[in-house]
Amino acid sequence: MFFRTCSLGHNVAVAAIILTATALGLVAACISSTSLSTPSAAPSPSSGNSICPAVTVTMAQGPLTGVAPMPAPAPVPPPTPGSTNAGSVCVSDPFDGATVSSPAHVQASATLVNPIDHMRVYVDGVPIFFSWFNVVDALLFMDPGSHHLVVVATDKNNNDVSTSFDITVSGTAGTPETVSNLQNFPGWEACGQLYPPGHPRAGQICASGAPGTVASMTQNQASPSLSGSSAKFSIAGPTGYEIELWTNYFGGGNNTSHFTYDLYFMLDNGAAAQGLEFDVNQTFGNRRWVYGTECNFKGTGRWDVWDSPSNMWHPTSVPCTAFPSNTWIHLVWQFERIGDQVHYISVSVNDQTFPVDAYYQSQPNWTIEGIDVAFQMDGDSTQTPYTVWLDKVNLITW
Repeated sequence: MFFRTCSLGHNVAVAAIILTATALGLVAACISSTSLSTPSAAPSPSSGNSICPAVTVTMAQGPLTGVAPMPAPAPVPPPTPGSTNAGSVCVSDPFDGATVSSPAHVQASATLVNPIDHMRVYVDGVPIFFSWFNVVDALLFMDPGSHHLVVVATDKNNNDVSTSFDITVSGTAGTPETVSNLQNFPGWEACGQLYPPGHPRAGQICASGAPGTVASMTQNQASPSLSGSSAKFSIAGPTGYEIELWTNYFGGGNNTSHFTYDLYFMLDNGAAAQGLEFDVNQTFGNRRWVYGTECNFKGTGRWDVWDSPSNMWHPTSVPCTAFPSNTWIHLVWQFERIGDQVHYISVSVNDQTFPVDAYYQSQPNWTIEGIDVAFQMDGDSTQTPYTVWLDKVNLITW
């Protein structure tokens, strides 16, 4: 089943959390009693600005019991207190006055007296990226021209600190922009059921699986691979219909409204999966446009699409049955945002295009801004173990 915006593992006791800040993303690797992943060491955040102080990357602390609330809507216009006795924000990339291309890679960190609650990035007064961490590392989509950016950090006592800078974005309006090989990006976050205690969204539903999922993701696989660097995803577990969802919160933007999700995947056992899910999500203005799709092999036998307000899947007319084992499948989904609606335009499988042309309302009252991509594996009734490789995972948007 489909639920969105999740991170940090399973509904089990968390043994350790290792947070890694690297270019193009934050890695939050959760080591639990059922996790098969082995996290890497945690380097310091990269910094292109020598005046930025070193920080220890920390995530906001959520409640240990009960259900955490969603963050409050972003204040507009953004608060601009600058540096105060509560702390400061420093941008390491890009520098003030820089000329950049879109999407622009923005890195910033907060030095605070009190624990972090969240950070936001505003472009021309509009909040487009949210982070639960005391660092920002994101790709931000912007139209050509001059832009004013504000980075705000809010601590647990609701104190704001900020900094601002101006940049010029080069290029031509309406030109498609591609984020390539997302399977190689750091920051893929895994979950199977509820956010664990202590997470800033503790107790909220992350995905609709059963407890005890055994799953892993391993990047930089030379074989099998089309690009020389695929990502390997595996799932098993003792209970039928367990699932695992991986999401990468790589960026943000409100200027882009067309999306092409273009990727290749391969299953080691084409008969094992209950379904495979491929998603794109965009959030700004307290509203989330969810482009959720699932090849529902053993359910409807069709490509299903997600309807956020109704909280349900709708089967399309496009068939989707088991794919052959150990064979690369080329998948391309076309979406667009039209007002408050999501539009599923078409799906292409192995270069055969099928029109979908389905419209659904977006999800209101969502206050975590950004753009992300996601992939989910669904186990069948016997939870037959299987593996999927993803490669050449690209998001083209304009």
